[in-house]
Amino acid sequence: MRKLLAIAVTSAFFLPLYLVVTNVFKHGPDITASPAALPIPPTLDNLTQALTRPDRLFWNGLVNSVTVTLLSIVVLTVVSAMLGHYVARTRGRFGRVALLVLLVGLMIPPQVILVPVTQVLNATHLMGTITGLVLFNVGYYVPFGVFVFSGFVRSIPIELEEAAAMDGSGRFGTFWRVVFPLLRPATASVLIFLGVWIWNDFLNPLIILGPQGGTTITVGVYRSLGQFQRDYGGMFGLMFMATLPILVFYLALQKHFVKGLTGGAVKG
Repeated sequence: MRKLLAIAVTSAFFLPLYLVVTNVFKHGPDITASPAALPIPPTLDNLTQALTRPDRLFWNGLVNSVTVTLLSIVVLTVVSAMLGHYVARTRGRFGRVALLVLLVGLMIPPQVILVPVTQVLNATHLMGTITGLVLFNVGYYVPFGVFVFSGFVRSIPIELEEAAAMDGSGRFGTFWRVVFPLLRPATASVLIFLGVWIWNDFLNPLIILGPQGGTTITVGVYRSLGQFQRDYGGMFGLMFMATLPILVFYLALQKHFVKGLTGGAVKG
């Protein structure tokens, strides 16, 4: 029974991947006629079309997505690691209350706060800019990073920090020289989760950047479809190319992924 359930769940997750991989190598009419059939004979026209569009939709979206994702996860990692360390090492009620307040932020969908966020960005003249989108990502995803880092920090013996303090190291130096190098698995988990979420985000870049502020790679897939014309071959080509960068990023860090999530599960 367990094997049948595992096969069913695996098939459900594998089906979208199969459809993308097979249809990206088909001609347009073959996609609409038989989307689940194998690409016989295969073609690279869809990939070529996605890479050589006159409007450079893929390349512009790729540059914006890489910029937004890298800036967001770097700032998020630094801020979340320092705040998570502070919360984990703060004794008393204040640390628990601070963590609880941050965790409440994880329960609020981004769509709920999108209207007030756009009002704030308009007031600060950041609407339609990459800076505004990065700041939104940082503000929204900090609670998740703090949750992961604070749990992992509790598994690190505090005696290491006390020994560094006795050697004359300040709190800032102790964190970066002693604590942060030990947070590598948690850092990998935060980078993977937040990198995938931010890379795949569609609604927030669509609203915050707007038509004048550029496009990310996910919004580019949406904009590749016209109102009266559906180029499914080009769309599947864009989807396939949009998946490759984040897939390589995940494979590069996946060995630390599970350890980073479970590192703080036994202490706290």
